[in-house]
Amino acid sequence: MTLTEIMETLPYGPAPEAAKPALDWLKAHKGRFQLFVAGKWRNPASKEWFTTINPANAQKLAEVAQASAADVDEAVKAARKAFAGWSQTKGHVRARYLYAMARQIQKHARLFAVLETLDNGKPIRETRDIDIPLVARHFYYHAGWAQLMESELPGYAPLGVVGQIIPWNFPLLMLAWKVAPALAMGNTVVLKPAEFTPLTALLFAEICQNIGLPPGVVNIITGDGKTGAALVEHPGVDKIAFTGSTEVGRIIRKATAGSGKKLSLELGGKSPFVVFEDADLDSAVEGVVDAIWFNQGQVCCAGSRLLVQEGIAEKMYAKLRARMEKLRVGDPLDKAVDIGAIIAPVQLQKIQQLVQKGVEEGAKLWQPSWAVPTEGCFYPPTLFTEVAPASTIAQEEIFGPVLAALTFRTPEEAVRLANNTRYGLAASIWSEDINLALDVATQIKAGTVWINSTNLFDAASGFGGYRESGFGREGGKEGLWEYVKKIEVHNTAQGQKPRARGLTARASAESLPPIDRTAKLFIGGKQVRPDSGYSKAVYAPDGRLVGEVGLGNRKDIRNAVEAARSAQEGWRKTAAHSKAQILYFLAENLSERAEEFARRLSEQTGQDGGAEVEAALEALFTAAAWADKYEGLVHPTPLRNVTLAIPEPIGVMGILCPDDQPLLALARLAGSALAMGNTLVVVPSPLAPLSATDFYQVLETSDVPAGTFNIVTGERDELARTLAEHDDVDAVWYAGPQAGWALVEKASAGNMKRTWTLPSSGPLPDTEEILRQATQVKNIWVPYGA
Repeated sequence: MTLTEIMETLPYGPAPEAAKPALDWLKAHKGRFQLFVAGKWRNPASKEWFTTINPANAQKLAEVAQASAADVDEAVKAARKAFAGWSQTKGHVRARYLYAMARQIQKHARLFAVLETLDNGKPIRETRDIDIPLVARHFYYHAGWAQLMESELPGYAPLGVVGQIIPWNFPLLMLAWKVAPALAMGNTVVLKPAEFTPLTALLFAEICQNIGLPPGVVNIITGDGKTGAALVEHPGVDKIAFTGSTEVGRIIRKATAGSGKKLSLELGGKSPFVVFEDADLDSAVEGVVDAIWFNQGQVCCAGSRLLVQEGIAEKMYAKLRARMEKLRVGDPLDKAVDIGAIIAPVQLQKIQQLVQKGVEEGAKLWQPSWAVPTEGCFYPPTLFTEVAPASTIAQEEIFGPVLAALTFRTPEEAVRLANNTRYGLAASIWSEDINLALDVATQIKAGTVWINSTNLFDAASGFGGYRESGFGREGGKEGLWEYVKKIEVHNTAQGQKPRARGLTARASAESLPPIDRTAKLFIGGKQVRPDSGYSKAVYAPDGRLVGEVGLGNRKDIRNAVEAARSAQEGWRKTAAHSKAQILYFLAENLSERAEEFARRLSEQTGQDGGAEVEAALEALFTAAAWADKYEGLVHPTPLRNVTLAIPEPIGVMGILCPDDQPLLALARLAGSALAMGNTLVVVPSPLAPLSATDFYQVLETSDVPAGTFNIVTGERDELARTLAEHDDVDAVWYAGPQAGWALVEKASAGNMKRTWTLPSSGPLPDTEEILRQATQVKNIWVPYGA
């Protein structure tokens, strides 16, 4: 071939990366790796080993220890022992260790990159240019938070021992996402890498040794699902952080239910890639390449659903097919390769089965004309058009290089299609109209939204999902909350004066018999009788009957949830100033009836009702104050963009109030959740519910939109189960006994709703924590520049 021909055709030539340094490292360990526990390498108690292979050629790389439950126990004990010292270590000292980790990763960057490619099958240019630099960035970034923890998170302490389970698609990056913030906040770690890809985690363990990290601060145990289950179930673990499939996340949610373990889950996705007719189509096509064929489509936030405005659909498809024809699939160590190997035969088989399902359901399949390598696990980039919104390939996570394309006509239809999934992890929006893009970004249910870009990540920006994509955030300051707890200060009261007993009722012996008062449920802005037809007696502390409330049931909860869902979009869009005014109005109307509420509280609790009414008024004022002041952030991500971290309402929330402080709990918990734009189904205190049924009369006169605030009285745990199992409820707050915690957390696994469990009595959480629990952060990446 002449030089002229080369310049005209620009053919690819092989550009192989040398694998020898990584292979030499494997040989130095004689092809076998032990467990890393308490700063030392040890053989597994099970005396079992498993093999990790190179998915590009099916060749064996090494044998790795299979940790048993006994090994998990030893690792947790080591972490617990180390926690006593590490949690008390100065932030500056922790920062220096994290800084050392970052530096060591940079010093051995090429070794990490090649080893990751050998073990995972992703192209070397991705591991070298994306994964490893971002790993170092996370350790640098969190070194800063370790330094600043005392001043910027006052009143918070580390959780303890953190169990972390990471997936095979980004083995070292997921390690960094979890280990860096955990250590920065003073926790110790037991980490289980994926069975398919353990090698870079074991190399990281060597780094921990080399920098002199105290023994037991980081422990790395390898193994299969049984090892992960043992870690999840271990009573000595204070938190589980998991990244993986929604199915496994659901199992973990049920396994930890009622244990008191903190839990963060980053699960599956079916992310929309929305292209409007005014978009730069050439840029959008390159965006699609990065969205779905990056890492062979084995990305939880992959843009696997292409939503194209109808008028440009065929033009977009033509450009996309032409670009797909030029993609290269092959040896991941070749620097000129675009798409590497699928992780394992079982995953390749799953992709093939779902593609066949798409064909059977009537979608139109297109793949490039060239063939993929026959050796190893490879699959070609695949495009489906004429896809029905409810089809399997539009709803199920394929986790492979398969794109399902749908069309829309209007922005409203685009939003509906984008949200037509049980997931909510990420989204991409392509338009030259920034007003349109931002408007759509705020309506799509996803934790991260990229505008005219895709798959941008940085340690300063939180990442995590809505709905069945999980809960919790990783990265940014919002990710730190997953690894700290509030330092408990045992006050006698919640900012109240000590309560005096003994307010007396006005009735005297000469009084006329009181008019019987029927306390109803409050659903959709109306007082309604309970479906059950039963009532529940409410007694004073001295045993006197003080009233009755309706005994709500499953149907009442269903009606209340439907009312809350109908009101949710309107309340979410209500201006923050207007929300504040309504909350102030609630406080004003409650104040007018302060004496009445005080008497009712005293009847039910035998305590000073006046003090609690004043505290409730203050709580409503505080909620109103925060309604238009709980602001987001602009993250300083080191790219040419503005990354907006916007707190958004969770949606429809069930709140089951504690036994005591019935009015204050209602005002503080429900008021704060309402201020953030959520709609509510509230189950009042089971011991003193009459203050809540009085409160709905205040709601009726305070301009609260119908359906925004619903009240259902009844048996707490029975109603809690119904709320937790309901797929149209987005979060449940439960204050009650620990057995109820288990009930709610287990039942919530159906749609992976967020839960927050509180004791049945005692001090209420402070407003800052309530507001954080009432919101979820959406990060919107907005690139700029000519």
